[in-house]
Amino acid sequence: MIEGVKLVPLKRIPDERGTIFHMLRVTDPHFIQFGEIYFSTVYKGVVKGWHRHREMTLNYACVHGRIKLVLYDDREPSPTSGELMELFLGPDDYRLVVIPPEVWNGFKGMSEPWAMVANCCTHPHDPARSSRLDPFDNHIPYDWGVKQH
Repeated sequence: MIEGVKLVPLKRIPDERGTIFHMLRVTDPHFIQFGEIYFSTVYKGVVKGWHRHREMTLNYACVHGRIKLVLYDDREPSPTSGELMELFLGPDDYRLVVIPPEVWNGFKGMSEPWAMVANCCTHPHDPARSSRLDPFDNHIPYDWGVKQH
């Protein structure tokens, strides 16, 4: 587990009319503040990442389809510097992932035709306050390919 990352199980409330997907409430102990909320779609096999933010905490939930979310900690002097986390989010593992500032993150679409990630972050997005890396050509020791265990 990467220092500062939180995994929070979320409620889905289905009935004959449809389903309510809980995500984040102001009364949740892991809620910090509201900056903006946006939704990002990703096609199957496509990687969105790597990126990190200087001050922003991310609150990700996969509300449609399935993704592989990967986090990498290269913060100094974090006790988990050099560690990776790989998570699979979707209908059978519906949870919130709280990602602290300065942790690299990216996700890969795992479902047809696409997946949708909701992010309720603590600050409005500012490209000048974030960093990006090519998903395949960088210093992060991770291979986005399918692992045949």
